Amino acid sequence: MSVLMEFSMFPTDKGESVSGEVSRVIDMIRESGFPYKLTAMGTIIETEKMEDALAIVQKAYDILSGDAGRIYSSLKFDARSGKTGRLSKKIASIEGKIGEVEK
Repeated sequence: MSVLMEFSMFPTDKGESVSGEVSRVIDMIRESGFPYKLTAMGTIIETEKMEDALAIVQKAYDILSGDAGRIYSSLKFDARSGKTGRLSKKIASIEGKIGEVEK
């Protein structure tokens, strides 16, 4: 199974820039060992089980909730049986049709 999760999570009470707080979450994701892609508006992670994706969300919340009074989150999931490596294969499929895209 492949679970693609796109999410963003950040405190809303830390001012205009929250890159310091978001960096702590990205560091946790990087250390998790799961494949991920950081984008300007969120992060996409691929896990083999829904439980693993949800554990990442919980860890992100735990990181931010220690010193934040309010946390915003947005999550999207695409779970598909019998597939793996979709984080890169979905991009490769598009590039196979139209050529290289910006990553």
